[in-house]
Amino acid sequence: MKKIQPTLLASAILLAYTPAFADTPPDADQTINNGKIQQVVVTANPLRSSEGDQILAPAKVLAGDELRDKVGSSLGETLQNELGVSASAFGAGASRPIIRGMEGSRVKMLENGMATSDVSGLSNDHAVASEGAVARQIEILRGPAALLYGSGAIGGLVNVVNERIPTALEDKPTGQVETRYSTVDNGRNVSGSLDGAAGHIGMHIDGNWRDTNDYKIPGSRVLNDPSSGSGRLPDSDTSERSIGAGASYIHDWGYVGVSANHLSNNYGIPSEEGSRIDQRQNRYDLDSLVHDPLNGFETARFKAGFTDYRHAELGEDLQPEVIFSNRSFESRLELTHKPISGLHGTFGVQTENTHFSALSAAGGPDTVPVTHSTSSAAFLVEETHVGPVAVNAGLRYENVRREPVGNIERSFNLGSGSIGALWPFMRGYSAGATLSYAQRAPSTDELYSGGPHDATLTFDTGDANLKKEISRNIELSVQKTSGLLRWKANLFRNNVSDFIYGHITDLSLDEDGNAGGEFRQRVFQQAPAHIQGVEAELTWNQTGMGWNGRLFADGSRGKLDIGENLPLQPADRVGASLGYRQADWRAGLSWTHARGQDRLAAFESTPTPGYNMVDANLSYTQKLEKMDLTWFLLAKNLLNKDIRLSTSLLKDISPLPGRNLAFGVRAHF
Repeated sequence: MKKIQPTLLASAILLAYTPAFADTPPDADQTINNGKIQQVVVTANPLRSSEGDQILAPAKVLAGDELRDKVGSSLGETLQNELGVSASAFGAGASRPIIRGMEGSRVKMLENGMATSDVSGLSNDHAVASEGAVARQIEILRGPAALLYGSGAIGGLVNVVNERIPTALEDKPTGQVETRYSTVDNGRNVSGSLDGAAGHIGMHIDGNWRDTNDYKIPGSRVLNDPSSGSGRLPDSDTSERSIGAGASYIHDWGYVGVSANHLSNNYGIPSEEGSRIDQRQNRYDLDSLVHDPLNGFETARFKAGFTDYRHAELGEDLQPEVIFSNRSFESRLELTHKPISGLHGTFGVQTENTHFSALSAAGGPDTVPVTHSTSSAAFLVEETHVGPVAVNAGLRYENVRREPVGNIERSFNLGSGSIGALWPFMRGYSAGATLSYAQRAPSTDELYSGGPHDATLTFDTGDANLKKEISRNIELSVQKTSGLLRWKANLFRNNVSDFIYGHITDLSLDEDGNAGGEFRQRVFQQAPAHIQGVEAELTWNQTGMGWNGRLFADGSRGKLDIGENLPLQPADRVGASLGYRQADWRAGLSWTHARGQDRLAAFESTPTPGYNMVDANLSYTQKLEKMDLTWFLLAKNLLNKDIRLSTSLLKDISPLPGRNLAFGVRAHF
């Protein structure tokens, strides 16, 4: 087994033992938004604690100006430079977060604490059906808190919070409107939200409109092949629309509210043949919370959501070839109890009922048959202190049932648990450890696929006899949590028995499954695997005025136990950023270096070259009566480098965009 690269490990150790230069901190639980300090609360944590308290479930919360600077046309693009997070890439329209080398259904996507219920976990060409442009914050969590939302979230979860159902009454109407233009793709984007109240009724509306053309690339489409074309990447354009509204009744006892959202997204797939995806989703949610519902309980919360999702994969003639459909109903009941003998926690139940299919629109074999899936789960998360040591633990039991048309029915009983401990061994310093055990049921496509997937040019073949996936994980961390200078370093290892992955064979099939076509055969199979890695980050004055800075390094290795590499593994990275905040001005410059990635799976043939990414930002906020008006300029890939992601199936033919200048104005009132 190849060891973690010494340079990356050395970076982590160096950062772990960097001395503190100051002990007068700005509050770790606050962020600056247009010069105003706001507390950051992690809503996906059952106890709704602050970001600085999430050590046992390592978290990152993007909010305020930081989120606005990083938001992109996809969720993966928005989060790809966070510690331990990389992204898949299928053109500009589809990019999903990858956490510590784990992707797909092992990373759960949420919107306001409920599953997005799209099909982005099935394949990298499927976009996440949640819009970051209207998000108030985006949360990344791992550890015990993830067990509240699903046994299979081995990699963690991402929660997009747009507060579509109001939970507090506004004294006066408040809102935000932003418009921006980007040069690399002639991109036009307008987004906004408005909140208000009438008596005890809180109201919210939000929307987003985005159109981009094919984006410019720095060199040739295929690396070092001028004959492959240059200029703009064909089929990399996007067109997205979303609108959402919600209302709730809010009183001293709590609140109850409903919301509705419609999203339409049409984007190109820059494969060799060229194709498009036409995505539609209607979503309806209910959320309610009652304070002091019973003796011994702090809150009771009930949530329910119905999602009607559909997307068509269009061929060169723009006619549907495969139609994906997912109708889902989810419900959650959470009860948070008052401290009992030092224990404080939440328990509850969750159900999900889905109808999923991926059916041929051209008369060929169906990619995935109509499948009815149900799941029922009970979960418990508790926190306590043993002397100075904080302890956090979670348990979840879940039954998942898959009932396909014309295939074998399967039922899986899943038990998962996690425990973490945090020891503040001296003032401002702490060390922690987390152990977890998680079981994941095979997804519908892993079990029952049996047809072509045009966007990836694969003929997918499932295995109805797959076993549940079992992961045993350990994480060790050490960090400095106070002062202007802060740092953290994490080591982790995940051992996964019966790891499920798509293996590309040497067979080429046509759309009917016969030999000799253009589709590569992808067979879902299982083998023991392990993923291990290191993360380190050092920050200076992240929330205060004046100069600020950041250094980071991360890397992971994913291998089958027989010695073969897992496919599409992220590259090792190091990076640095320097910023300045003073009065109404903000400016920043960042650099990320990714090493070349030549750790290839057995069926991968092309190493990914390393790259340097340089980004910058500049903004000025002016007061205009009761409005804050922020003028901003963002620069991405400032050096105009040819960048290809090792996590992209299209890395050989679809580089990332070249130099991009985005400028616009944002009004906050």
